[in-house]
Amino acid sequence: MRNILAPLAERHDLELHLFLHKDQFDLYYPLPEGVRLHLMEFHPGFLQTLIWEQAALPLLARVMSADVTFSPANYGPLLAPNPVIVLRNSLAVVGKETRLTKRLYWAALTLMTAASLSTARRAIAVSEYARKTLTFGTSRLTRKRVRVVHHGIKTSFTPSRRKSPAAPYLLVVADLYVQKNLHTTLEAMSLLTAEFPDLTLKIAGKAVDQEYFEELRAKVNTLGLETTVEFLGPRSTEELVRLYQDCRVFVFPSTVETFGNPLVEAMASGAAIATSNTAAMPEVTGEAGLYFNPLNAKEMASQIARLLKDEPLRHDLRVKALNRAKSFSWEITANKTADILVEAAGRKP
Repeated sequence: MRNILAPLAERHDLELHLFLHKDQFDLYYPLPEGVRLHLMEFHPGFLQTLIWEQAALPLLARVMSADVTFSPANYGPLLAPNPVIVLRNSLAVVGKETRLTKRLYWAALTLMTAASLSTARRAIAVSEYARKTLTFGTSRLTRKRVRVVHHGIKTSFTPSRRKSPAAPYLLVVADLYVQKNLHTTLEAMSLLTAEFPDLTLKIAGKAVDQEYFEELRAKVNTLGLETTVEFLGPRSTEELVRLYQDCRVFVFPSTVETFGNPLVEAMASGAAIATSNTAAMPEVTGEAGLYFNPLNAKEMASQIARLLKDEPLRHDLRVKALNRAKSFSWEITANKTADILVEAAGRKP
C-alpha cells in the first residue's frame, strides 16, 4: 500500500481516506498530498482488531458514503460498501507446516480469505498463479471478479558499474519462514563447497519464525558451514541494492510464493538468477533465470554451479533480467489498481 499510495493520490477520479492504527503512522509518514488520514486508537489485540475491521470500519465507511473499501490483504471487512481485497498470501503454506499453532493460523486465514472473496466486489491477485490457486473451487462468478495486477519495484534497484568482488557469494533475500526453503538451500551449499571453496552464502531477511531460524543455525553446524553461511538479518534498501549488485548468483529457493518481490529486485539490479520452478516464480522471472526443483538439493546445486562456471550465461541472463524488470513498476500497479477501484464503484475507469 505504501508503494502505490502516492500515485493513487495523483488520480483526479479518486478521493482517498486512509484508516491507520496509530502504531502504523510512522510507516506512512510523510503522507502524499491529497490523502485524508484517519488515525485509530485501540489495543491491537485479536478481538479488538476483529471488532474494528468487521464492525466499526464498515459503519464508518457507510457514514462517509464511501464508494469502495480497499483492503490490501487477503481479507477485509465483509459488510463494508463494495469491498476490494488483494490476494497476496498463499494458503498452500498450511500444508508445509507441522506445528499446530502455525497450522491453525493458516487455517483461519484460509477461512477469512474465502469469506472475503465471496463478498468482495472485486479482488486483485498479485499473479496469475495467485488467482488460480486462491480461487480454486470457487464459483465462475467469483473467479470473474478477480483481476491480476503484478507488484512493482522501487527505482532504487539498478545495476552496478563496479567490478564484481573477488570473493564470490550467493545471495538469498527472504524473511525466515519454513516455506522459504532455506534448509534445502543449505544442503545445496554443502554440495558446492568442494568445487567452489571460496564461495559463501549470504542470507538477508528477518528471522520472523524464530524456531525455524534456530533449526537453520543447527543445520549450518551439522553441515560444517559455520564459516561459509552468513545470516545478515534485515537490511535497508540501500544495503540490499549493493548485495544484489555484487552477488555472483541470486538464489530464490521458495516453495510457496504468490509473487516474489526479491526476484524483481534482483532482475532490476542485473543479478544472475537461479530460482524455483514452482508457484509464481516462472511467471515473474520468465526467461531471465535458471530453474530448479526446490525440493532437490542436488538439482539446485547443479544449476547454481552452472551459473558460477559460465560467465557468458550469467551475462546473457543479466541482460534478460534487466529487460524483464522494465515491465514492473509501482506506477503501473497503482494505475491498474485505481481502474479496478473505479470499476468496483460502478463507474467506468
